[in-house]
Amino acid sequence: MVNLRSLFSPRHMLVLSAALNVSLVLKIIRQRREKVSRISMEKPKDAQIAEESKTEASSIQNMHPTPSPLAVNGGDADDGRNVINLDHGDPTMYERYWQEMGDKTTVVIPGWQFTSYFSDAGNLCWFLEPELAKEIAQLHKVVGNAITEGRHIVVGTGSSQLFQAALYAFTANDASEPFSVVSAAPYYSSYPAATDCLKSGLYKWGGDARNFTKTGPYIELVTSPNNPDGFVRQSVVNRSGGILVHDLAYYWPQYTPITSAADYELMLFTVSKSTGHAGMRIGWALVKDQSIAKKMVKYIELSTIGVSKDSQLRAAKVMKVVSDSCGASARPRENFFGYCHHLMAERWKLLREAVKQSGTFSLPEFEPGFCNFFQCLFEPLPAFAWLKGEGGVEDCESFLKSHNIWTRSGRHFGVSPSYVRVSMLDRDITFVCFVKRLSQIHLG
Repeated sequence: MVNLRSLFSPRHMLVLSAALNVSLVLKIIRQRREKVSRISMEKPKDAQIAEESKTEASSIQNMHPTPSPLAVNGGDADDGRNVINLDHGDPTMYERYWQEMGDKTTVVIPGWQFTSYFSDAGNLCWFLEPELAKEIAQLHKVVGNAITEGRHIVVGTGSSQLFQAALYAFTANDASEPFSVVSAAPYYSSYPAATDCLKSGLYKWGGDARNFTKTGPYIELVTSPNNPDGFVRQSVVNRSGGILVHDLAYYWPQYTPITSAADYELMLFTVSKSTGHAGMRIGWALVKDQSIAKKMVKYIELSTIGVSKDSQLRAAKVMKVVSDSCGASARPRENFFGYCHHLMAERWKLLREAVKQSGTFSLPEFEPGFCNFFQCLFEPLPAFAWLKGEGGVEDCESFLKSHNIWTRSGRHFGVSPSYVRVSMLDRDITFVCFVKRLSQIHLG
């Protein structure tokens, strides 16, 4: 006969109580699930879609790390002693997006891979990785900003090396005098130094293209959208004997409307400003003339014997992710150009508000254009702000430096020092501090 006292011992009672509690909890959970299921089935389809859209919109908003005007006005105190360095165009703004993408762009390279100098010995650009060539063509097709059909792709260590390669390719060894290299002011500040650094007998810096009157062969550099002022550019010399090199580093939809596919003899692009990966040091040229492409390849062969395959493989992976993010099946919050365009629009809005509040500076005004990529009208959102000091500010760089804001003077771009170039591509915290401090600068 069972001992009743042992059956109802404290230990057995504790086990029985726990079992009953678990059973009760499971019953409650099951009943709630059934209730939720009934509500979902009864809810009109339109209401479900609206709710999903609301959730997705909230996700998109959370993806954008853009500071709001409230955050700028009510953020952490800035005593003005910290240096805000916006002299360089270091694209750290893009870090947040790529952090959100997680491992999508992770590349694993085995130790045995890429031991050879050659990527594709049968290709004109023998050190160009086929995967990178494919993704370059695909990205331009998706965005619609340049024609790649019938072009030779030449990869370089950033567009800086490709710029030198283009000068080498276009100039003749038997010319009686060096080719003049010109660009309309304000021109990219590195053009003069990069042109003359080798003291080549083939070419030399010729200054502002608008004032160029010298006879003889010349190369005109057309940067569009322009660095530093953000305007769309065309050649200005327009006479015989000239060669055009189009630097299209900023012709991407986060910066400017894509109005047509660029179709020039030689076009330069770079991942530093398209995807934000400046540290990869990868650029590419789209070249019509095969003989020019061959000379450019020869220059890169002589200077660096090709371009890092590791960087090319990583660039290809990043470009694929960007292209895929623009597809119909991609989630809206992951659309790379949509994300970056939104961020640039918010930053320009905050900057214009700060300039207005200060009353000490002015900014260029841009005409809106219809963007074929976004299928809408919008004003350019340049990667740099071309800021001008007003009210007697003759040296804007020095004036801002007195407020611990570092910028690049207009004199480096061939114009008045009343202008400065300000990077719009720094991290959020730096940009927020900048616009807040700028808004508090008043004369008198």
